[in-house]
Amino acid sequence: MSIASRTPDRSGFTRRFLRLAGGFWAGHSRSGELSSDRRNWTVWLLAGALGLLTVGQVVVPILLNLWSQHLFDALEQRSMDRFMLMIVAAGGIILFNIANTILHLRVKRRLQLGWRTWLTQKLLGDWLTRGRQHQVTYLPGDHDNPDGRIAEDIRIATEAAIDLALSLSYCALLLISFTNILWRLSGSPEVTLAGNTVHVPGYLLYIALVYAAVGTSIALLMGKPLVRAVNRRQGHEASFRFGLARVRENAQDVALLHGESGERERLGVLFGGVQRGWNGQTHALSNMMIFSAAYSVLSAVFPILVASPSYIAGAISLGVLMQTAQAFQQTVGALSWPIDNLARAAEWKASVERVLGLHEALQRLDREIDGQGTERITVERSDGEHCLSFRGLSIAEPDGRRVVEPFDLEIRPGERVLIVGDPAAAVRLFRAVARVWPWGGGSIVLPSLTRVFFMAERPYLPHDTLRAALSYPLGAETVGDAAAAEALERVGLGHLRARLDESDSWDEVLAVSEQQLLGFARLLIRRPDWIFLEDATDSLDPRTEEAMLRLIDSEVPDATLITIGSHPGLEAHHRRKLVLERCDDTVRMREEPCGDRRVAAVAE
Repeated sequence: MSIASRTPDRSGFTRRFLRLAGGFWAGHSRSGELSSDRRNWTVWLLAGALGLLTVGQVVVPILLNLWSQHLFDALEQRSMDRFMLMIVAAGGIILFNIANTILHLRVKRRLQLGWRTWLTQKLLGDWLTRGRQHQVTYLPGDHDNPDGRIAEDIRIATEAAIDLALSLSYCALLLISFTNILWRLSGSPEVTLAGNTVHVPGYLLYIALVYAAVGTSIALLMGKPLVRAVNRRQGHEASFRFGLARVRENAQDVALLHGESGERERLGVLFGGVQRGWNGQTHALSNMMIFSAAYSVLSAVFPILVASPSYIAGAISLGVLMQTAQAFQQTVGALSWPIDNLARAAEWKASVERVLGLHEALQRLDREIDGQGTERITVERSDGEHCLSFRGLSIAEPDGRRVVEPFDLEIRPGERVLIVGDPAAAVRLFRAVARVWPWGGGSIVLPSLTRVFFMAERPYLPHDTLRAALSYPLGAETVGDAAAAEALERVGLGHLRARLDESDSWDEVLAVSEQQLLGFARLLIRRPDWIFLEDATDSLDPRTEEAMLRLIDSEVPDATLITIGSHPGLEAHHRRKLVLERCDDTVRMREEPCGDRRVAAVAE
């Protein structure tokens, strides 16, 4: 079954999110196993502390509500003693609120960072393993721009989740507290209907519930376009960021080809999408603000208008009137949580969907590659083998379409083999040996206890010291000064010896030919048993290319060399030639010695 035929996960959004990120709270390691350290206890202690501090946040408006009653009663009675007492009480409330707010912020941010760190490391672990970061690019579906999803969307998904959960908890506690206060302050007025007198206890609470329900319903109805607008905008923003990153990564090539105008045009088109997303969100927000502006003003005056008749009738004091108005406002405010958090919730949901898109694509890739009953290329090391063996090996595209017909082949230790012909098929063959191209069938057997070195057309140079670039993927500390200087000198980069511990963007500082020479310097340091060169000399002049191939012959004479390339100078350093010849829609391999004389095909 091809990858394209796999269906995405259709289970509930909340269940999918908890399945991905809930392990942080359950005490699981990033791999999903139950953690044996104390991190789980720390998480729950912090969560419990955050809950208590949220209760403390609710205590503040309750205290202010009681303080307001006593203050306005003191003003109505013109009592200076009680007024001064209220000033002291206000100072105490302020100090409590400051301490509680600071602690709440620190604990919340520690939890947010911890969750983000856990989820980032989990997704990075899934992405940067067994070549998945390369393989997933061939998978159909919504998982583009993985850098933005890991860096930005995980941040929003974790930070906003805790923010929304805390604000919802706060509003729920506030609602419980002020519902009781509002019920008590409402009394039980009499209402005469058709000559019958009816007592309506807690009437202000009913009015608040109806008022908030109507407001929330209207807001949710008007907010649906906002959710869609936020999703569209975030997608456009991610595409624009990815476009900028591509230009940055290829800045030298763009400059050499004077392609700035074309890149500006392409980035302009991408930013046009950002503008459309922004304008769409602005339009949706404007419609939402029409209601919000009216609702916020009405919420401030409506409770006073509702409670004022009781004060005018002399049934309540001025302090009780203000306490009632505040309790009404707090109750309506708690019930208005969906209105106040709609935009934030929409942004959170969009980011979670983007994180889930990448995570589920990686899971789908694992199932497709590792699933039983699925034909895939197997690569293994064997103690009994001394040769590199291809047994019934065929190479396919991720959609199942065969690229290279099955063939059998053995490459013995110390041989020099040149691969020419179809470049895409040759590159896929190398990737299959490197265990990052699983699509196809048959097996590849590598001899055990051998050191394998792959040199790509453009060696990857991390943004680090030159020593780190020279030793990659091992640590910089594995290469001493003498070994590094000698390797650089042997490949003609002796002028860089003084910059060994200098950090820079070496893929931009060094010319392409110098980058390829740095790859040969790596080879001299590693001294592998099996060397795979993938067009690793295409930017070198013939004289330098000859010098590098002679360097391999002299420095690692017993190593096996397998080279992809079409330069005439390569044949003199190889004894076998494998030709990948395209026939219609597939490629077949045949073998011939380095020269013009052809022999029988390896596979039919």
